[in-house]
Amino acid sequence: MKIYNQLSEFKKLENAVVTIGTFDGIHFGHQKIIKRLCELAKSTGGESVLLTFFPHPRMIIDPENQELKMINTVDEKAQILASLGVDHLIITPFTRDFSNLSADEYIKKILVDTIGTKKIIIGYDHRFGKDRLGNIQTLVENTDKYGYSVEEIPEQDINDVAVSSTKIRKALLDGDVALANDYLGYAFSIYGPVIKGDKIGRTIGFPTANIFVPETYKLIPSDGIYAVTVELETEAKSDDTDFNGKPSTFKGMAYIGQRPTINGMTRNIEVNIFDFNREIYGQNIKMNFLAFLRHDVKFTGLEALTKQLQQDKANTLAFFEGR
Repeated sequence: MKIYNQLSEFKKLENAVVTIGTFDGIHFGHQKIIKRLCELAKSTGGESVLLTFFPHPRMIIDPENQELKMINTVDEKAQILASLGVDHLIITPFTRDFSNLSADEYIKKILVDTIGTKKIIIGYDHRFGKDRLGNIQTLVENTDKYGYSVEEIPEQDINDVAVSSTKIRKALLDGDVALANDYLGYAFSIYGPVIKGDKIGRTIGFPTANIFVPETYKLIPSDGIYAVTVELETEAKSDDTDFNGKPSTFKGMAYIGQRPTINGMTRNIEVNIFDFNREIYGQNIKMNFLAFLRHDVKFTGLEALTKQLQQDKANTLAFFEGR
């Protein structure tokens, strides 16, 4: 899959089959749309193009609202779309100037002149252009003028996409990663470099790798303890993917929270990797969330915390044995 971070980087195609959207989470509803996109491109001898935006349009149109968090980072989204067989991914910077394009300008300048669209797969409720005045009817009205055709995504499929995205966010914020994974069709993950912590974990027999997530817009699940798998990079990454080679995978238990037992002040994301004793500071790791074990609580001291962590590890191992 080829990735473009500006529309100006894209070379116009002879037969582009296009879909448009934010596609956050890329869950089952999204995957249905993307499967149709790729099938249609293949059957017509064309190339599939997914046009998406960053930042999320709501972050630009309503900048005072900082509550919106993304299920996927841009890199995560790219990896998933590549695995689904999309030929071209255009990540368009969403700016005020972009939002001020009229619907007609959007169709001509972007879809026709820049991408070379011959087929558009779009939802009945999709809106585009200044003040969101463009819709599927606008696209249909211009089919003869610009020589493309439009395929409408059924209302039920669109509703499934919207409902699933909302349910995934709620499940993650509630700590119910198992439910979120059911909607996604894959394990929700967090990716980032390992940074140095205060090393308290190693003094009680539970050393942890502290993960820094550079993308502030990334949704982080509820505070608590989770059963996870951890992937460590084993080969140099390419331009298109963070995990180019086969990663080494370990079992572990993750912690998200402010460490109330030691009066912590910042929210940490850390993981105790089982059967592992290497130094991995600065290395990127991917943590896949599989099950929620318990909520974060304040213990009377490190001794009580250690006893609970021993039980947490036993519960985590029991989870893996039962899979």
